Amino acid sequence: MASSQLGARGQCLRLLKTRGFLLLKLSAAILAVLLFCEFLIYYLVIFRCSWPELKTPEGAGTLGAPKAPEPVLRAMFLADTHLLGAVRGHWLDKLRREWQMERAFQTAVWLLQPEVVFILGDIFDEGKWSSPEAWADDVGRFWKVFRHPPHVQLRAVAGNHDIGFHYQMDTYRIKRFEKVFNPERLFSWKGINFVMVNSVALEGDGCDICSRAEAELLEISHWLNCSREHFPLYRRNDANCSGEDAAPPDEKYTPFKERYDVLSWEVSRKLLWWLRPRLILSGHTHSACEVQHRAGVLEVSVPSFSWRNRNNPSFIMGSITPMDYALAKCYLPREDMVLTTYCVAAGCLMLITLIPTGLVSAPFHFGQRVLRKFKTM
Repeated sequence: MASSQLGARGQCLRLLKTRGFLLLKLSAAILAVLLFCEFLIYYLVIFRCSWPELKTPEGAGTLGAPKAPEPVLRAMFLADTHLLGAVRGHWLDKLRREWQMERAFQTAVWLLQPEVVFILGDIFDEGKWSSPEAWADDVGRFWKVFRHPPHVQLRAVAGNHDIGFHYQMDTYRIKRFEKVFNPERLFSWKGINFVMVNSVALEGDGCDICSRAEAELLEISHWLNCSREHFPLYRRNDANCSGEDAAPPDEKYTPFKERYDVLSWEVSRKLLWWLRPRLILSGHTHSACEVQHRAGVLEVSVPSFSWRNRNNPSFIMGSITPMDYALAKCYLPREDMVLTTYCVAAGCLMLITLIPTGLVSAPFHFGQRVLRKFKTM
């Protein structure tokens, strides 16, 4: 009797030990999957990105051209982060999207070491109507997500979701945005000039805000040759845009609405004449596009940086000198790839859990018996 009790107790201990070991393995596997999908994947994907190289001018470094190469500014451009607000933002959606953007941004800054980061509008999703309390909360979360070392400059352009469209914006909203982000229209570094344009104010109807915005542009247009926008300059649609992050085929031929999707034709022509830019970068459409304007001026529409707007967010990396520039795109992890990884891992963990219980092996043995029966017949 005593020996049978000891045997039963030993069997229970072995069973508990087996279950504890299985639980330990499952916990380690779950932690490994979470670590990969929520942290390591950003390093693996962004590590493949590199700064574009500028073409060396012919004759540089020769006896006839001893001039040293110009310093290169490394600039990172992203757009349409759309940090969710208090009205339309569910807490779980906020938590997920902001974690994704935080990990992507922090990884990119750590690996790529940019000198300046430009955010091309629509930083917030509800800035056009948020209360002072909600605005303060949104701003606090923004600086947490997009924190950066002191030696990295961060510059932002106002978008329609930050201050409202032309009929919504007012001086209060503009000042509130400029209190958080540097209000200067002109930013110069390493001999390169950037114009930060409040394109929402370029309605061309002579309103007070529009008149002040145009006066500021005219004042600095005499000696500048670079600009950055939020709204794209005028184009009919995205029919000529290509690439995996361009607009979907069913949206490419949808006509753009002037002063809503793009700037008006008149304002676009004014900007090209006033500033005579050599490069334009814009946001707002959430999709990528490259457009050649008159005189060969290239405009690059930067896709959204948020997975809420795209399955494959990205940002632009620019190597810029006073005389030249080169651009490259850096893609972030695809959300469907992360979800597929989770699904495959969940299936494997389920199999690992069920195998010791015999629930998986029983159907297998049943199938074997059925096959043997058919063979004997």
